[in-house]
Amino acid sequence: MKNILLTLFFMAASSVWSQSANDFFDKAMKKAEAGNTKGAIADYTKAISKNPKFVEAYQNRGVAKFKLNDLQGALTDFNKTLELDDFNSGAYSGRANVNYKLMNYPDVIKDCTMSISINPKDYVAYNLRALAYNKSGDKKNCCKDFSKAIELGSQSAVKNRATFCK
Repeated sequence: MKNILLTLFFMAASSVWSQSANDFFDKAMKKAEAGNTKGAIADYTKAISKNPKFVEAYQNRGVAKFKLNDLQGALTDFNKTLELDDFNSGAYSGRANVNYKLMNYPDVIKDCTMSISINPKDYVAYNLRALAYNKSGDKKNCCKDFSKAIELGSQSAVKNRATFCK
């Protein structure tokens, strides 16, 4: 009996050790979709430990940390994502969201501008940049970006333009 338990323990332990970065990433995605943000972060971290250059794991972990209001953790993950892939519009938008919450509006504008240069149809970045322009007192660019976001299909920009561009 002792040998059977010992064998089962080693089999279970070795199955965890043999999981790949992609296996942990997939588990993290399922947990995130189910609303288990903390569990997702733990599995993204395991994926990163298996593959320290796993861009999507850093980016998704940043999104999860942002959801939990871990702004410094999210910022660190978005910075790492961009260190590994400086052509990642989602990471620029993610970092812009963090900086908006931190009231760092010049960096929001820079990151949204980078995101838009990579993905010119990113209406979320136009809308967020417009909000940062508004906070910075630049009404002309604020209203221009809200209009562009609306043109690209943003519904929230419609309300924002009505509020801030009277």
